[in-house]
Order: sequence, then structure tokens, then C-alpha cells
Amino acid sequence: MMYSFLANKRHELIERCKAKVARRPTREATAEQLKNGIPIFLEQLERTLRAEEGGEAVESVRISGSSGGDASALSEMGVSATAHGRELLGLGFSIDQVVHDYGDLCQAITDLAVERDAPFGVQEFRTLNRCLDNAIAEAVTEFSSLRDASLAQKQAEVFNERLGYLVHELRNSLMTASLALAALEQSQLSVSGATGGVLKRSVQNMKHLIKVALEEVRQGSEVSSRNVPVAGLLAEAAEAARLYAEEKRVTFQVAPTDAAIEITGNRPLLLAALGNILQNAFKFTRAGTLVTLGASAGENEVDIEVADHCGGLPPGAADTLFKPFTQHGADRSGLGLGLSIARRSVEADGGKLSVRDVPGVGCIFTMRLPLAF
Repeated sequence: MMYSFLANKRHELIERCKAKVARRPTREATAEQLKNGIPIFLEQLERTLRAEEGGEAVESVRISGSSGGDASALSEMGVSATAHGRELLGLGFSIDQVVHDYGDLCQAITDLAVERDAPFGVQEFRTLNRCLDNAIAEAVTEFSSLRDASLAQKQAEVFNERLGYLVHELRNSLMTASLALAALEQSQLSVSGATGGVLKRSVQNMKHLIKVALEEVRQGSEVSSRNVPVAGLLAEAAEAARLYAEEKRVTFQVAPTDAAIEITGNRPLLLAALGNILQNAFKFTRAGTLVTLGASAGENEVDIEVADHCGGLPPGAADTLFKPFTQHGADRSGLGLGLSIARRSVEADGGKLSVRDVPGVGCIFTMRLPLAF
């Protein structure tokens, strides 16, 4: 009888399945992988065969399901196979590997039966095939359903982050333009002056962001890199930053930078990244204190640093500071994307954005970028 054979050879069958899994590329047999899979399936198959041997057709179907499956009456085997498919997805396996898990068992049973000269009846093989068919169907269905849901969620997250980037950068440019316009109106300054230049560049940046977004929708856009003078980059960022400093009643200082120092990168993206870091500094720096901007060149890289007086970071905040849609302060006027966008822009040019906490004082943000030769 097949059920007696399975009961006596259960451990050996499981070990053979593990050995088959281990021989396949990129796979390792683990306790997690088999927990709701082969051992439970063997026990359910054995009980199904015993029920049929005893003429208990209803009990057989309750344990392992009817031929062809029945979604409205999930069997014991269906429940455990569903859990098995869920576990394999969580472990990063593919759908073909889900099927192979059960195929391995079928092959192991057949091989061992031939080796031990243990012939089975036609009806027993039909029952085995029915159980395998139902278990594979339930495992694959659950695996596919959860995988599709996971992919849809990831796609939605990517879309939200890209949309958030566009909205965040447009908002930044609009805020800068509004500050510049208010300064022009209040002081009756000429549009051709420095503040007018800030206003014009903000409008141009909004046009550029919309153009890039349209190009990405149509066909995608390519980002070009070139040598960027660091002194000019800091000077342009400082012009807009001074408007924020005045609004927040914060002192803003820019250290002199050697005009010969250059980095390689995409200037608009790096300027936007630096602008986001500065805006973050002004947002959290206490009124009456200081924000500084400066740069220094090493042997192969350039460090651009923004130091603020926010009072330091809460415990553990440095680990999540650059995650998208993360906000640590009481001010929730933004989207929590500024630092995430800044890091992504810096890393796109082969650089690194980091933060150093000075407890009780503030933070020092460092953009480390490759030195241009």
C-alpha cells in the first residue's frame, strides 16, 4: 500500500527532496522552505490514501480536494499549499520553483518505489496525481496573487516618489520665486538686479522641470554630466538661500571657494540637491543662529558642507533622515522628500550625501563628489 510506504519512508523522501532542491542553481533547501510544503503534503497524502482505502470518499475530498479543484470548498491540502506558496514568495523564489518543489516529491516517491520494488496500484497513482495537481494549483495561485499585488504596490511607490519629486521641486522653485517677487515689491528693486535674477532662474527652473517631466512621459530623458565650477554652484545656491535666511531670521554665511575647483556632474540636479539641503537647514535652524555653506577639495573629491543650528538629531533619526516621505520635525508643510531627492541626485553623479550630528548644536550635511581633472 502506498500510504504504508509513505509512512515508513517519510524521512528519506524529505531528504531526497532537499537534495534535489540543493542541486538546482540559486536554490538552497531550508526549514522555512519546507515548513508548509513537503512534510505536511506527505502527511495529507498518506491520510487521503488511507481514507480511500477505507471507502471514505468524503473524507478523502475534505483532506485533499476533488479532482480538478474546487475554489468554493478549500481542502486541508489547499490551505497548507497556499501557505507554502506565500512562504516561497517571501523567500524570493520564482513561480517555476514553486512547481518544482512538488515535482521533486513526485520524482522522489517514484524513484524510491522502483529502488525498493514497491509497486503501486493505478488508483493510488491517480490519487497521488490529484493531490499534486491540487497542491500545485493552490500554491501557484497564492504565489501569483501575492506577487502581482507586491509588484503593483512597488510600481505605485515608484510612481508616487517620482510624482513627489516633481511636485517638491516645483514647490521649491515657486517658493523661491514668491520670496524674490515679494522682495522686489517691498523694496521697489529693479528686476534686472540680483533678486530679479533669482526670480527669473526660478521661473526657468519650473519650465525645465515641466519639460523634463513631459520628455519622460513621451520617451524618457537622458541626464548629461559636465564639469561644474564649485564656486559658481555655491554662489547660485546662496542667492536663493539668502531670501530664506531673511524670512527665517537666520544668519547665513558662505565661505570663500577656490575658483579653480570643479566637480563632474549634472549641474541642475546638483543645484537642486544643494537647494534642498539649504532649505532643510533654514527650516529647522533656530531663529537668531547660523547656517554656513562651504566647500573643500581633497585629493580625489570635493566636500560641499551645509552646517545648521537645529539643536541636533533625535536618537535614531540619522538612520531614516534620507528616506522618502519622512518628516522628523513639527513643521509638516513639505512632503518629506527634500533630503531623499538630494541624496538620489548626488548618488546619480557618483557622489555621496551624509549627515553628521553634533548633539546640542546641529547637523553638518556633506555632499562628497568626484573632483574633475
